[in-house]
Amino acid sequence: MKELRSPDNPRVRRWERMVRDSRARRAERRAIIEGVHLVEAYLEQGSRPLALLVSESGLKRREVALLAKRAAVEPVALSDSLFRRIADTETPTGIAAEIEIPAFEARLAESPCCVFLDEIQDSGNVGAIVRSAACFGVTDVVMGKGCADAWSPKALRAGMGGQFMLRIMEGQDLPAMLDRFGGKTVCAVAHGGRPVHELDLDGRLGWIFGSEGRGVSETLASKAAYRATIPMAAGAESLNVAAAAAICLYEARRRLSSGGAPS
Repeated sequence: MKELRSPDNPRVRRWERMVRDSRARRAERRAIIEGVHLVEAYLEQGSRPLALLVSESGLKRREVALLAKRAAVEPVALSDSLFRRIADTETPTGIAAEIEIPAFEARLAESPCCVFLDEIQDSGNVGAIVRSAACFGVTDVVMGKGCADAWSPKALRAGMGGQFMLRIMEGQDLPAMLDRFGGKTVCAVAHGGRPVHELDLDGRLGWIFGSEGRGVSETLASKAAYRATIPMAAGAESLNVAAAAAICLYEARRRLSSGGAPS
């Protein structure tokens, strides 16, 4: 097992940049996943990390030692203080991995269900939407310019492994990608749309969710077949975009399971 103890080691400094700087992640198409759950979820997809990082105290934990064996990569041992330099959590579990960020060709015309994200800037919201998308049968997530990085530590934690189950495309021209999708599109709006439970959600479906402040741009909303609103109690202003996405995606999945009829 390799051991690294110097904070000036080039590999350690590179991993630090990868955790803190989205530009470094995009330039190298690499990311750091941290924690037992994320590493396990990554391995369960049949993927192999580029590097496996373990702390000295982490190696004493049974679940970390077992994951290190499963990874089929020689682990790099770091002192606890050095591991904390690349950890983004307050209480690191002692295991992390460097992974490749997958690149996908846009085959949206083949996608049965797609999510389009318009300038959603909070990493936690991006990750939570990715998690819901993976749970409810979405295959593709297309993110426009101005969205938060789907592979940041915060987004990865919120995604809970969803990033490993989907085709995620970042920095895209959303109007052009909607045209390429070619299926039925539904734009989620806070007010003025049809209740989501009344919509026809049969066939290939694309959901459009917009930024936390202004929502979906009118350019994109005008391209949608429907504008959908989630009915709320009197006096409630709006739902968090990640919560709204979860409700919409669940409704589409529920409809599919029950034969497609609105209820």
